[in-house]
Amino acid sequence: MSADSRPVQLNVLILGREFRIACADDERDALMLAVSHLDARMREIRDAGKVAAIDRIAVMAALNIANDLLRERKAAAAPATQESAAVDGHEVQRRIRRMHTAIDSALDTQDKLF
Repeated sequence: MSADSRPVQLNVLILGREFRIACADDERDALMLAVSHLDARMREIRDAGKVAAIDRIAVMAALNIANDLLRERKAAAAPATQESAAVDGHEVQRRIRRMHTAIDSALDTQDKLF
């Protein structure tokens, strides 16, 4: 274990409540960003006034964040799918013909060797 990954205890505030959380020292900044993001999402839900209990606010925030993550993963995978779907059929046929020509040329030279 490197010195940067030694565990540390952090006191964080989420929706005005203090939580003590352990994390690797080199993950402190990432954890603090996550805490800030979660706190902001929970405050949005609380301030909307539809949910009052903190456990319900936490579940709603977790569901919203999970939904955002899944949507981003799907969007990140979509360009590759769209890109492969947008293949130019004529260009593919030209490439295949060039490959056939190259293979035929290579085989012709092999036939002359024997």
